Order: sequence, then C-alpha cells, then structure tokens
Amino acid sequence: MTQTSVPTSPAEHGLRRGAMSGGEVVAQAIANIAPSAVIAFSVAGIFASSGNATWLSFALATVVILAVGYCISQFAKRRASAGSLYNYAAQGLGPLGAYVTGVTLIIGCFGIASGSLAGAVYHFNAFLSGIGLTIDNTAWNVLLAVVIGGLAILFTVWGIRMSARISLILEVLSIAIITIMLVIVLVAGGGPVFDADQFSLSGATPHGIAVGMVLAILGFVGFSSSDALGREARNPFKAIPRAIMWSAAGVGLLYIFASYTQVTGYRALGDLGASGNPLDELAVAVGMPGWFRPVLSLGITASFFAVVVAPINVLGRIAFVMGKEGVLPAALGRTHRTQQTPHRAILAIAPVAVLLTALLFALKVDGMEIVVFVDTYGTFGYMVAYAVVALAAPIFLRRMGVRVPLIWPCVVVSVVGMAYVFYVNVVPWPAWPLNFVICAFLVTFAAALAWYGYLRAARPSVAQTIGTTETDFAEMS
Repeated sequence: MTQTSVPTSPAEHGLRRGAMSGGEVVAQAIANIAPSAVIAFSVAGIFASSGNATWLSFALATVVILAVGYCISQFAKRRASAGSLYNYAAQGLGPLGAYVTGVTLIIGCFGIASGSLAGAVYHFNAFLSGIGLTIDNTAWNVLLAVVIGGLAILFTVWGIRMSARISLILEVLSIAIITIMLVIVLVAGGGPVFDADQFSLSGATPHGIAVGMVLAILGFVGFSSSDALGREARNPFKAIPRAIMWSAAGVGLLYIFASYTQVTGYRALGDLGASGNPLDELAVAVGMPGWFRPVLSLGITASFFAVVVAPINVLGRIAFVMGKEGVLPAALGRTHRTQQTPHRAILAIAPVAVLLTALLFALKVDGMEIVVFVDTYGTFGYMVAYAVVALAAPIFLRRMGVRVPLIWPCVVVSVVGMAYVFYVNVVPWPAWPLNFVICAFLVTFAAALAWYGYLRAARPSVAQTIGTTETDFAEMS
C-alpha cells in the first residue's frame, strides 16, 4: 500500500496524534451529524409522507444506520486510517468499490453542504425577524448564501481543528436549547403525552414510511465521520468503533423523541407537513419568552452551518486522495503550504455548492425546499456509499481470517434497507421536483462511472491503484 504523508509543521493548525479521548471522539461524531438542524427541518418533511408514523421512519432508519455502523466498525477495529470509507471499500471490493464509494461520497457531501447552506440562510433570516429586522429580499438571500458559504470554506481551508471545535461548541448549545423546548412542549404543550394515533400508526402506509426514511437517513449523515480520526484518537481501535455506534444510537433516540413530540405538540396548530419552521411555531404556542425564539433560530442556524462545514472537510480530503492517485486532476492532490489542508480540492468543488444554493435563491426557490431536495440528492450518494462499504466488510473480514457472526445480518439490513428506500422513491415515478432530483443523481453517477471506464481503458495503472493511497495530513498529526 502506498503511504503518502506531509511533514508536520510546529505551527500546524490541527489535532495532535492521540490527542482525543473516547468521549471527545463521540462528541465530534455527534457534532458532524448536527442533529439540531435535522430536528428543525426533517420532522415536518417526513410527516408529509409518513404522518403518524414519523417516529417509526426514524426508528427504522436508526436500525439501518446501526447495521451500516456495525459494518464500518469492523474496519475501524482493525485499521486506524485518515482515509475514511474510501480506503475501507478498497480493502474488500478493490478499486471499483473504492471509486464508487469515493464519488458517491463526493456527491453526498456536495449535496448536503449546498442544501444545508440554504437552511442556514433560512434560519438566520428567522433570527433577524425575531429581533425585529425582517428582510424579505432575493438579493439579500443570495448575498447571505455567498457570505455564509464563504465562511464555511474559509474555516475548512484554515484547518480541521478550528472547524471541528467550532462545530462542536455550537452543536452542543443548540441541542441543549432544542431539547429543553421539546420537553416543555411534551409536558406543558396541551397535547397528549401518550399519543394513541402515533402508537397505532393511524393513517400511515408502508410506502409513506419508506419515503420518509430518505430524510430520516439524511439525519445520520456524518455519523461515521470519526473513522477519519484514526490518527488523533487515543486507543483508536476501541474509541472509534464505539463512537460510530454510540453516536448513531444516541442521535437515533433523540430523533425518535423529537419527532414524537413535534407531531403531538403540533396537532392543535394545523398541518405539520406544511410548516416551514415548526420549532419556532411551537415555541410561540407553548408561551416561551420573547427572547427564546431568536436564540432558538440562531442555534439552528449554527447547526446548519456545522452541516455545511463538515461535508466540505470530507469532500476535500476524498478529492485530495483521488488527486494524489491520478483519478482526479493532480493539482487537487496538493496541500496548503502553511495550513496543510487540501485547499485546492476544497476550492475546486465547495464554491460550486455555494453557487448552486445562491442560484436557487436567485430563482426565488424557498429556502426549506432547497434544503429538502438538494439534501435528498446528497443523501442518495451517501446511501450508495454506505451500501458499498457494508458489502465490502465481510470480504475484508474473510481475507483477515476473522469470523464475526453478526456481520451478514447487518450487511443484509444495510444493503436491502438502502435499496428498498431508493426503490420506493423511484417507483412509481415521482412528480416534479423529486423526479428531477433523482435524474440529477443518476446522471451524475453515470458520468462518474463513465470516467472510471475511461481510466480502465486509457490509464489502467491509475485504475488499479484506486483507494490504495492512505494519507496523513500534517494538520491532523
């Protein structure tokens, strides 16, 4: 295997080798998931299809993600790598598996960063309205998207330590604010604590539940991000697998509680599925003090910002490794001279995600519609990547001579779960704009596969080594 490393500078901006405890690794994983943003927008979107089974869509998504996490943890228990799922897939399925995982992760990161940027704009405007500065202007939304997106890119170029710590602090505060409010909604909101309609799944259909699982799975994107902290974690072969599983389980329980509470608390207010900002409306309904609403909106904005930063970090590192291997232009495989971050890879792709959001705002698309549909495009990418890595796990274990009894059940749950969720979103063929989102994903994926075919035919030496470069960044040394 080729080992590529960058000399460590004394003035580096990054995490030291072995600097993170097990608790810190879990905290970083949760910060990368950014559950506050998911709670703020996903519940209403899932309710539109799942209805009273919204909590079940989250529960089933949690089971699928835990199965995926178990497969990923088999690699993490035996390899301390900064290469994440891209390198993992190569260990079981070779160059093609690594390539498919890499490009679908790039698609996923691109979509999640772009869609979540719209969420940051939407909720920052809600914050401004909460303090009496309502600005309803298309040019303002475009400017705000460029500014917030530019800040996210700046933090990722500056260094992963700064972006990770900022994301962690903002997310912890945001989760605390939202959890307090949800408890108040459940206890004092006037709705039933025991909601019979939700427990009986009144009016829900299997198809609607499965459609809702796309946004529910979106809520876990980033849960395996701790697998890239193999060089920073103390005792990584134990800390990282635990972080993957515990972050998924803990966030899943939070989602189930949040969805149940929002559905029961919103009944007296109307149709939750049509709400653009249900948490804000619930805060008013339960009589939260006037200062709480702008604080809530600012916390959600911070969480969406974290969701922009985290996938840009991942996207930059995958594109960097692909550049080193010659899969993508070699210029992308270079790091910043002082910051030692993959700045060229970030600056080549991340601004396009920002410009997509700005363009959609310029076309007067509603901010939360951008979140739902652009994030859905990204989620399809992550779903493929997770399924491929799950398939690679038993092959990797067999080559290692290791027997793990639960691996095949988890592989089946992971792959069948992802495939079924994608199937029910395609059959029957959906209406606009979801049909365009699906076509965009399929066209992008097909183009990526065509590029792989070109590499196999014209540059076989490059194609054979895809996924074999394991890179340490000096910023993470």
